[in-house]
Amino acid sequence: MTSPATAAPSSTGIRRIVAASLIGTTIEWYDFFLYGSAAALVFNELFFPGSEPLVGTLLAFLTYAIGFAARPLGGLVFGHYGDKIGRKRLLVLSLLLMGGATFAMGLLPTHASIGVGAPVLLTLLRLIQGFALGGEWGGAVLLVSEHGDDGSRGFWASWPQAGAPGGNLLATGVLAVLAAVQSDAAFLAWGWRIPFLLSGVLVMIGLWIRVSVSESPVFLEAQARAAEQAAAGAEAKPPVVEVFRSNWRGVLTAIGTRLGENISYYVITAFLLVYVTGHLGLPKSDGLNAVLIGSAVHFVAIPAWGALSDRIGRRTVTLIGSVGMIGWAFAFFALLDSKSFPVIAAAVTVGLLLHGAMYGPQAAFISEMFATEVRYSGASMGSQLASIIGGALAPIIAVALLRAYDSSLPVSVYLATAAVITTLTVLVAKETRGRSLTREHTPGRAPVPAARRAGHGPVPADHN
Repeated sequence: MTSPATAAPSSTGIRRIVAASLIGTTIEWYDFFLYGSAAALVFNELFFPGSEPLVGTLLAFLTYAIGFAARPLGGLVFGHYGDKIGRKRLLVLSLLLMGGATFAMGLLPTHASIGVGAPVLLTLLRLIQGFALGGEWGGAVLLVSEHGDDGSRGFWASWPQAGAPGGNLLATGVLAVLAAVQSDAAFLAWGWRIPFLLSGVLVMIGLWIRVSVSESPVFLEAQARAAEQAAAGAEAKPPVVEVFRSNWRGVLTAIGTRLGENISYYVITAFLLVYVTGHLGLPKSDGLNAVLIGSAVHFVAIPAWGALSDRIGRRTVTLIGSVGMIGWAFAFFALLDSKSFPVIAAAVTVGLLLHGAMYGPQAAFISEMFATEVRYSGASMGSQLASIIGGALAPIIAVALLRAYDSSLPVSVYLATAAVITTLTVLVAKETRGRSLTREHTPGRAPVPAARRAGHGPVPADHN
């Protein structure tokens, strides 16, 4: 008899779960990316005045990076409780925290009103954003991964990933509309607040959808099994302890897999705005519209890459993106330097297509590295530790390199190096396509997938 955890869900059921995860992640990424775009466009003047333009932008991006620094803490806390009490409750909490912090940013007084208190409050709210997003990613992709079947997990789990370009598309689109209908003075005075306040409405929509979905059946089965073991006197270790004791290779693989993807995304989307406006002297609408076009294609490409990973493997699709990005790191800036909007839009679009090949299979790839009892903790920690090394520092390093050398070549080398690291990581990792997520976990030992127990299938990448 097939257990609830292993039964294939109906197409209607999985679509409802995917829709809830996608809408929630789109809203949370909207909130997170909105800050990055505002940091590149207006926060240097509003919260860090009196500095030369690139220095002010650098300071704005430092507060941007602080949000990434809080993400591993969010991953740790949300991962622990997500592995203990469930994925759904933590996803609702993360959405509330993220939306509340973003809405509050729209009400902040600027440096002209309260002086140094303005950047302090901005930094505090950014910390809350990062903490919330640190718990969001793991829960959203796991809720879909654990509802789906083994054969099509790459496709379904890639949809929450599409929330990243979806959120960026929404954030950049709102900013682009405001930039088009307002003067620069009006946008700087009050127009920038509108996208942040809009988050309050979006969060209400996201909450209404998220509370209607069911908890992961894989988690419920693992929870019941844990209760039986506890009744028998077995002592359960905290999930994060078990992750680093038995699954540390999975954490390292997740970090390496994400590094090139994470750095390339923030260079192509966030640093692009600085480069186009500050270095090339083009209007901010050129950068915003290029990201809009690229994000629309990116949104469609991510699930397509995820579906392809179900056919040819997570590693193969990821390598297409990472190897391609090594070369594109140099072509990208050469195309931007043309100062032609169609060429800039094409450069961003191709870059995001290559990024999508790394990002699309990632949710399934990382989820399949860990057992149910520690999956939220393991996936969140691997992902969010990479975000500190990658996304947090990428715009800062890129701006600093541009300022120091007045050339894009060092930025290209930096981006290509990150892609090389991801390529090498994926080359030594084991393929996870088709691996069961219902395998049991024995404390002190890495879990063995169902296919392996049956006498076939690959050894997991996280085995010691």
